[in-house]
Amino acid sequence: MKTKKRIPSKIKHESFLIGILYLVGTLSLYEDFIRRGRPYVYPTITMIQLLIIKTWMRIPSNNTLYYFLSLDTSQNSKILSACRLNQIPNRRTFDRRFKVLPIKQIIANMGNVFLLEKLVDCTTASVDSSMIKAMGRVWHKSDIKQNRIPISGIDTDARWGYSKSKGWIYGYKLHMSCSTGRLIVPLSADFTTANIADNQMYHSLVNSLAGWLKNIISDPAYDDGNLYQYSKERNLRLICPIKKYDSTPPDRLNLVEFYLSEEGQEIYKNRKVSIEPLFDRIKDTFGIRVSPVKSFENVKSFVLVCVLVYQLMVYYNCVTKQENPRIVKRMLCN
Repeated sequence: MKTKKRIPSKIKHESFLIGILYLVGTLSLYEDFIRRGRPYVYPTITMIQLLIIKTWMRIPSNNTLYYFLSLDTSQNSKILSACRLNQIPNRRTFDRRFKVLPIKQIIANMGNVFLLEKLVDCTTASVDSSMIKAMGRVWHKSDIKQNRIPISGIDTDARWGYSKSKGWIYGYKLHMSCSTGRLIVPLSADFTTANIADNQMYHSLVNSLAGWLKNIISDPAYDDGNLYQYSKERNLRLICPIKKYDSTPPDRLNLVEFYLSEEGQEIYKNRKVSIEPLFDRIKDTFGIRVSPVKSFENVKSFVLVCVLVYQLMVYYNCVTKQENPRIVKRMLCN
């Protein structure tokens, strides 16, 4: 993947939103492949830009997005110019394309940009997950078993999941990897219902990091022999709290020995100051401790775009030489 490091100077003089839209257009985050049937009228990156606008402006529906873009204002002229649009896609195009956008892949590609340009530490990443409550009322387990919806307003796509710190939560789960060190940003992300175990999503998070990093640090939820083997095959070292027992095999004893070593503890201490605060920062920035939308696909799209926008805002601050690139919440007001 190639990146164009030269960012047009005019983005520094526009609003943050327009600057981000220009930035997306300068990065080779995704290239449309030749597909069967009718080719896309609007490139994937253009649709990503439009979804960013929808998320940034808190536009509740695709109908409202179309209405907003059709307003004849100077700001909208700049927005459409940044997206290289001569005409606005119709609502059906929004409905169809937003459902199939490869946001997860684009997040991973953006993470690789941070690694490629050495803006982040290239030795260790941290992985974890965080619960997001579903919008509306909860669907109790007894009613789920009987497929009975006792009251309206329930997001029936959500599921129950358990968090050691917050107990049982009805909702969804954001899975994410992030850099460690001075600049902490998401490197990859995925999304599931709250009942999916963390170790099931490890491959999805780590696959794009192979060849870039040496260590992956995590909590005990990822203590899985298959994950150690998967990491080893990709020249990665998975480090998480691990205990030994009387019948512990030699390979596992080596893992225990390294985790308890001075070097292992020095690496592992980066977890609490990286991934956990990053989840809180993203949730607070975009107001997603409780999902603002319903249904799995809508929530997934909204939450993953929030992660992508966060990456882009931090990168924007890096290329415009801001003293603290992670100060991003103020940018959403402009």
